[in-house]
Amino acid sequence: MITAVVRAFRTRMFHLRTCAAKLRPLTASQTVKTFSQNRPAAARTFGQIRSYTAPVAAEPFLSGTSSNYVEEMYYAWLENPKSVHKSWDIFFRNTNAGAPPGTAYQSPLPLSPGSLSALARAQPLVEAQPNVDKLVEDHLAVQSLIRAYQIRGHHVAQLDPLGILDADLDSSVPADIISSTDKLDLAVFKERLRMLTVGGFYGLDESDLDKVFHLPTTTFIGGQESALPLREIIRRLEMAYCQHIGVEFMFINDLEQCQWIRQKFETPGIMQFTNEEKRTLLARLVRSTRFEEFLQRKWSSEKRFGLEGCEVLIPALKTIIDKSSENGVDYVIMGMPHRGRLNVLANVIRKELEQIFCQFDSKLEAADEGSGDVKYHLGMYHRRINRVTDRNITLSLVANPSHLEAADPVVMGKTKAEQFYCGDTEGKKVMSILLHGDAAFAGQGIVYETFHLSDLPSYTTHGTVHVVVNNQIGFTTDPRMARSSPYPTDVARVVNAPIFHVNSDDPEAVMYVCKVAAEWRSTFHKDVVVDLVCYRRNGHNEMDEPMFTQPLMYKQIRKQKPVLQKYAELLVSQGVVNQPEYEEEISKYDKICEEAFARSKDEKILHIKHWLDSPWPGFFTLDGQPRSMSCPSTGLTEDILTHIGNVASSVPVENFTIHGGLSRILKTRGELVKNRTVDWALAEYMAFGSLLKEGIHIRLSGQDVERGTFSHRHHVLHDQNVDKRTCIPMNHLWPNQAPYTVCNSSLSEYGVLGFELGFAMASPNALVLWEAQFGDFHNTAQCIIDQFICPGQAKWVRQNGIVLLLPHGMEGMGPEHSSARPERFLQMCNDDPDVLPNLEEANFDINQLYDCNWVVVNCSTPGNFFHVLRRQILLPFRKPLIIFTPKSLLRHPEARTSFDEMLPGTHFQRVIPEDGPAAQNPEDVKRLLLCTGKVYYDLTRERKARSMVEQVAITRIEQLSPFPFDLLLQEVQKYPSAELAWCQEEHKNQGYYDYVKPRLRTTMNRAKPVWYAGRDPAAAPATGNKKTHLTELQRLLDTAFDLDAFKKFS
Repeated sequence: MITAVVRAFRTRMFHLRTCAAKLRPLTASQTVKTFSQNRPAAARTFGQIRSYTAPVAAEPFLSGTSSNYVEEMYYAWLENPKSVHKSWDIFFRNTNAGAPPGTAYQSPLPLSPGSLSALARAQPLVEAQPNVDKLVEDHLAVQSLIRAYQIRGHHVAQLDPLGILDADLDSSVPADIISSTDKLDLAVFKERLRMLTVGGFYGLDESDLDKVFHLPTTTFIGGQESALPLREIIRRLEMAYCQHIGVEFMFINDLEQCQWIRQKFETPGIMQFTNEEKRTLLARLVRSTRFEEFLQRKWSSEKRFGLEGCEVLIPALKTIIDKSSENGVDYVIMGMPHRGRLNVLANVIRKELEQIFCQFDSKLEAADEGSGDVKYHLGMYHRRINRVTDRNITLSLVANPSHLEAADPVVMGKTKAEQFYCGDTEGKKVMSILLHGDAAFAGQGIVYETFHLSDLPSYTTHGTVHVVVNNQIGFTTDPRMARSSPYPTDVARVVNAPIFHVNSDDPEAVMYVCKVAAEWRSTFHKDVVVDLVCYRRNGHNEMDEPMFTQPLMYKQIRKQKPVLQKYAELLVSQGVVNQPEYEEEISKYDKICEEAFARSKDEKILHIKHWLDSPWPGFFTLDGQPRSMSCPSTGLTEDILTHIGNVASSVPVENFTIHGGLSRILKTRGELVKNRTVDWALAEYMAFGSLLKEGIHIRLSGQDVERGTFSHRHHVLHDQNVDKRTCIPMNHLWPNQAPYTVCNSSLSEYGVLGFELGFAMASPNALVLWEAQFGDFHNTAQCIIDQFICPGQAKWVRQNGIVLLLPHGMEGMGPEHSSARPERFLQMCNDDPDVLPNLEEANFDINQLYDCNWVVVNCSTPGNFFHVLRRQILLPFRKPLIIFTPKSLLRHPEARTSFDEMLPGTHFQRVIPEDGPAAQNPEDVKRLLLCTGKVYYDLTRERKARSMVEQVAITRIEQLSPFPFDLLLQEVQKYPSAELAWCQEEHKNQGYYDYVKPRLRTTMNRAKPVWYAGRDPAAAPATGNKKTHLTELQRLLDTAFDLDAFKKFS
């Protein structure tokens, strides 16, 4: 309690010495300069720092060691004022009451007969200073007023071009803002002024409006002046925060960043444009507007999701790109929804207009493989000269589905990859721009997931510029029904991203905000949001009738003058351009469009590959075909296997203390290597290590992947004595190896899988893997799987080699820790179950892989896992790879592979046939069990226990899709007398049965039935009861080995 009072006393003295003495502070710009020079690099909080140009008045005795004595006296006085001399009593009373420096102390009176009575009558001097408290309080009130505008000024900014809604969905004016006559009529304004001044919120008198106040260092409204009349302070705050720009930034907990933003928006006269800049802005608006009008004239009944109502988006994006290019960026990766996409392709990325126009021709034939996509989903890649900066710049617009915001993490991942491959560790060369709709930005959870990747070390792209096209409507839904937050952009506050709201009918305000956003990203390398508050002139699409649901809004929109017309009239009135010049600019662009339209009629074939967003130069032939249709052996020499195994079982850094339990794990690995054997963890290590040697970058990401969910991987070692000291042995394998990135992700599937998919898009010469904590959890990323990974090549002619590691297996762990839902992946495979392919075709297995949309495997041995990972890179093309990985097999004593099965000449085995006694006498085999994955070990154990090794053959299908018709035909023909049964541990309506059965029937021309041995159909993937689990397992084993089980169905 006393400490708090002492602190208050010191603070009081501090204010007295500054305010009452009327000292002149440094200007705010000088303060920011001081912060920038002296601020520690990692500091995130700031104390009070203030500099003065005049010496501070002080009591003559408050210096050196005497201040300690005074402090002790003050403690005593607080406890009992009578315990100190009367002169000290008066001093402390004067100080607490607000006496100016130098006057709180009174010299002791000389001893005389009347001195004691005079001392008793002594009064605190503060009564002789009646204006001191008022002076301090008024300055504090002005500071509070300035801060109120900085915090809440955006609530009264004039943001809606229609003048119907408040952008924050709240028509009230914050209680601590006086506001201007733009928002309130004059009578209300005067009443608010009276309420907030005379005896009101701020305690200021109306006469104070013309009083001059010193400005705090936390504002730049003074420019070069350090003091202003209150009336002018209010006017400048109104101009900075309550016009067509609303700035949200005071939640940011970094003083330097806040000061930077204040300087950009408060400095008087800072938003100035040259006539040349205004003419450029007009020309860009002409192109944006006339492009949409041209499409409307030519194809009035076609959906195109035009930009009408937010035509300013095109010059806004070009401003961001121009400013970023000026700051050194040479590659911009963009993601956006469908609205305005064709305009962005035409006028920002500069896709040939005839290529866009021919997309509207319904008679064009598709030339490429795949099914294609609608024109407003397609992407693009283009390298060109930026005319403003005269620098080369590459622009890539990522293709996307209709699932709004789904492309956000994909763009982030691709950006991260491009930064990684060019060594751009600070994001100075490669950046991303994300466009959003207002309803989706507020409503889609993937936006939040993506924001939370923005500052993580292995995921940051060092700042993204987000541009929200705020139509103030979502399809037909009013924003008041679509979000609970004031603005659609409030999600960005979680990462301290500044948010700039701007009225899109003020093109110059939009350009200034975009320029500041680009500078923010360049300066601080953090996210920033530009909220373009606009409207949608048409319905959700050009065929939609918006008057059904928004009649008042669309009555106003029908009256609304287009922004191009408004701005052209303004520039003509300013004398920047004349009417003939403006009309010439329009006719010039109209001519460009008409000529491109004429050329588009010559196009006979639609080439989807012309819209590729991520080309891989040099990987394919010039016409986009694989350089070969073969795959070399995936085996390695024993020296390489041994070397990798030795590193995997050691700590390659000196003086590094690992956990005792990990020491035992590494010792076990070493023993395996000596015995020329690998388990699952070692097989993965050897696959990764060998690819790194060959210059292939490997990135493994997901929840807890560094250690592994099941504590088997341990790719990152932690020093037990030094915090944050880690070692990645994989990066100590070879002198010139490629880097290995392994990173625990945030607790997100949708966002992180999308990110890794984007990372894998950038280069074919990298192995990018995402591992689910349990395979069951991949379904929260279902959108990425369904819309990007599965059909990506078919829709966008874009190959991708991403690998999904999905732990799967029925082991009594309940319905959410058992199934990676293989039935769903298999259902989406594009092969025909009823057509037997040409098995005599050369390189049949490679052709199958080339034709499929993805590869689905369930390996039963570590060696096969090793081979399939290496095959993923050695193939001459890229396909997504889905691997159902084991849990109990990670430590199963029989799940081991000898080096002999991993040496040169060995390959991935699509099918592992029976190699025991049954294979020696195939004519005597009564039943051929086909299975995949872990259940094989249950079956072999049961077969041995029942002494049926000669009667029952067990064959494993390791690659489920593409289906190995050729190898299974050999297996079926090998056992002519055997029944054929599919055995799985999953329930009958799940797992692999519905996929495998029709293909097996096609393989043998329906000569035999395919029986089922497994769990019964069920709604849940697995039981939560351990006993039930074991009972079900025993039942399926009984069925599998009961040779009479299917006779009743024959």
